[in-house]
Amino acid sequence: MNYSERLNDVIPGGCHTYSRGDDQYPSNAPQIFEKGKGAYLYTPKGEKFLDYGMALRAVTLGYGEENVANAAIEQIWKGNNLTRASLVELEAAEAFVDLIPSIDMVKFAKNGSTVTSAAIKMARAYTGRKYIVRCFDHPFFSYDDWFIGDTPLTRGIPQEHYALTLNFKYNDITSLKGLFEKYPNQIAGVILEPATSSHPIDNFLHKVKELCHKNGALFILDEMITGFRWHLQGAQVYYDVDPDLCTFGKGMANGFSVAALAGKREFMRIGGIKEEGSERVFLTSTTHGAEMCGLGALIRTIQFYKENNVVEHMWNYGRKLIRGMNEIAKEFSISECFEVGGIECSPNYITRDANKNISLAFRTLFSQEMIRNGVLMPWIAVSYSHTDVELEKTLEVTREALKVYSKALNDGVEKHLQGAVIKPVFRKYN
Repeated sequence: MNYSERLNDVIPGGCHTYSRGDDQYPSNAPQIFEKGKGAYLYTPKGEKFLDYGMALRAVTLGYGEENVANAAIEQIWKGNNLTRASLVELEAAEAFVDLIPSIDMVKFAKNGSTVTSAAIKMARAYTGRKYIVRCFDHPFFSYDDWFIGDTPLTRGIPQEHYALTLNFKYNDITSLKGLFEKYPNQIAGVILEPATSSHPIDNFLHKVKELCHKNGALFILDEMITGFRWHLQGAQVYYDVDPDLCTFGKGMANGFSVAALAGKREFMRIGGIKEEGSERVFLTSTTHGAEMCGLGALIRTIQFYKENNVVEHMWNYGRKLIRGMNEIAKEFSISECFEVGGIECSPNYITRDANKNISLAFRTLFSQEMIRNGVLMPWIAVSYSHTDVELEKTLEVTREALKVYSKALNDGVEKHLQGAVIKPVFRKYN
């Protein structure tokens, strides 16, 4: 059996995150990698690929960054997981609270889904209400039923578990106002990312916060992607808005498994044990939530950011990449069909067919041709390890890929695709 067959034989989906699955990549994509270093991935055969996936955006400094790895290894030799709280657990919590201006307390976990669901529980416990509002435009909040049930993937999820999840649109404050009017005094909290592919307009985030507080709901910002990318202190600082609760993960420990629920003491304290007589909230309780290697990595990652202007580098590289790729599209006169945009520190590319309609087939073709020339670009996640050398290679390969793209616009994409078209993760059937 090949690697794909072996993976799918023992792992449902062939991987532990659906966005890593076979259906998310063209047929010529490497089925498995053995290691990563800097901005590159290597297959067991030694094939080398310049990577823009960066572990689903979790690696912001680069694979195998020695300063961070050594900090993690140091904690491993100290036991990695102790019977009571560890010293590094305290140091990491203090460092994180000191870093993010809006927060007073933090609870660590291993995955983003754990802490976003904990934020939802906290909002319900604090307000005594049951409805949660989530931004429909933002692709993923949790693998838990309150979110997944609100997608086409409802099999195995009782309707009661997701009927209390409501939707509003990003940069459309009227859509949120309508929910508060329809469900008066029933909404516990509103959760959204500060931004994805576009900035908030007309003080949108501030208006969301104002609506929440006017109606007695908690304002929750999910900073899984924006944190440690828009700004070291989060997009909340970049956009100058303080949430009641916020969640972080991905890049906060350069690929080590660390996530965080953080917020103001007024809310976070209800998950504590020191207030005599108060009704308890069983927030999160995970054996590996404070695993020492990850928290050592977090502390060193914060230091690395401060010492090396990491965020500034990602913004600058993204600007150059967007400009360069778009100039090549113009050279082929296909800029209406292929475009790189988004926010500079987190660019995205859009693929359209000859009729100017969004096309997964053309996205597959572009990814296929980039892979053919040694660049893995399922999306664009910039890291500190992407330098001018990587930029030059990316633009060279983009030119070759868009040459094929241009031909496919004229004679049909099916003549150039090697295999199946990639599929949306959130679809009803396989």
